[in-house]
Amino acid sequence: MLFNSINFAIFLPIVFLLYWFVAKNNLKFQNVLLLVASYYFYACWDFRFLFLLIFSTLLDYYSGIKIENSTSEKNRKFWFWLSIGINLGFLGVFKYYNFFVDSIQDVVSVFGHKIDMWTIKVILPVGISFYTFHGLSYVIDIYKKRIVAERNFINYAVFVCYFPLLVAGPIERATHLLPQIKKKRTFNYSQAVDGLRQILWGLFKKIVIADNCAEYANLIFNTSDDYSGSTLIMGALFFTFQIYGDFSGYSDIALGTSRLFGMELLKNFNFPYFSRDIAEFWRRWHISLSSWFKDYLYIPLGGSVGGLKMKIRNTFIIFLVSGFWHGANWTFIVWGALNALYFLPSLLSKTNRNHMEIVAYNSRFPSVKEFLSILITFGLTVFAWIFFRANSLTHAITYIKQIFTSKLLSLPEIRPTHIIVLIVVFILIEWVGRRNNFAIEKLFIEDSVFVRWGFYIVLVMAIFIFSTKEQEFIYFQF
Repeated sequence: MLFNSINFAIFLPIVFLLYWFVAKNNLKFQNVLLLVASYYFYACWDFRFLFLLIFSTLLDYYSGIKIENSTSEKNRKFWFWLSIGINLGFLGVFKYYNFFVDSIQDVVSVFGHKIDMWTIKVILPVGISFYTFHGLSYVIDIYKKRIVAERNFINYAVFVCYFPLLVAGPIERATHLLPQIKKKRTFNYSQAVDGLRQILWGLFKKIVIADNCAEYANLIFNTSDDYSGSTLIMGALFFTFQIYGDFSGYSDIALGTSRLFGMELLKNFNFPYFSRDIAEFWRRWHISLSSWFKDYLYIPLGGSVGGLKMKIRNTFIIFLVSGFWHGANWTFIVWGALNALYFLPSLLSKTNRNHMEIVAYNSRFPSVKEFLSILITFGLTVFAWIFFRANSLTHAITYIKQIFTSKLLSLPEIRPTHIIVLIVVFILIEWVGRRNNFAIEKLFIEDSVFVRWGFYIVLVMAIFIFSTKEQEFIYFQF
């Protein structure tokens, strides 16, 4: 079930009404309802993989209790590694097995040999990377004695399977979401209205910006041999706004939906394209994943407290793993390595913590230096996105080579004026609202009701006018 579908538009109000008007203030009933709704939400995609989700949930729930109850370190380690091993095993089989098989066959063929290895012909369970990371962080935190095991299975299952975040995050922590699940919730009108406002902005990002950019990004990338360098740059720019509008739009819808049920999810995006360096970009892009890798991989490896070699090693590990998390393709690994190279100058010069606040926080416009820093960072990001979007390394390299042709300075063959105008308007709205949790959170709030509602109506009209065929969210494949 997609957030941008008619089915979800019917599903959400029904769950909302049952939650507040039938379950009312009965916390147990509310949580049971959320769990049933979440399982139904997931089963609408493919009910067969619902059993994998339930098994993973039961495994981590039971393992957490066994780890906490164990009186010997040997037993604690057994249940800990059993849970970690099975979870990563499922992820490895479904997501990475064919990649390793293909890579081995390619390496062997270089030496003039050919081997036929068995591959798996099965679709990737949607959201497996996200709910697996929920379970991993929960078990690790119990093993490290940061939290106590949850004894109520319904509560824990809602933490893992909560439908707003189930298939594409944000990646939640037990310390943040579980207390909200266990706490009695009452309807908060202001919170719900704010949630609806964020859902509206998320739908605008997805349907108006991402889906329309996708049409031209796909056209240019899929037939890149036919276009000039200037058009290929346009294709990379269209994908840059497609992936941001798509994924941050999903996150906005998820956060807004959760607010309708009285719970706050972790913020996942914080205006990343206004970053002044790559370090700042990664503090603002997919925040829940970046912080997960920092807490559960980067810091255990030693972080940045060791010598120069350790800092460089850990930086490359974290970015390569992040790239590999996104998909079983060498393009993602190169994308991760490229971002590691981008990040190193800030790390080595100890300037990676320089920009903690949003740019031009106390002024209307950025300084010339800030503006140039934003442009450079944005340009580096666009270049890296080419590897992320390309079908293969060969495609990415060919695409980049074709950019630098004699027609680089010519007018692009594809330049849809209406999409370019929409992107410009989108950037302006994001800039005006950059100090808030999401761009339109406080936009026109202090103006008259006619101005405010007129703006909302314009957004709704844009969603209907510029809607294309129903498209999945990009991160469903991860």
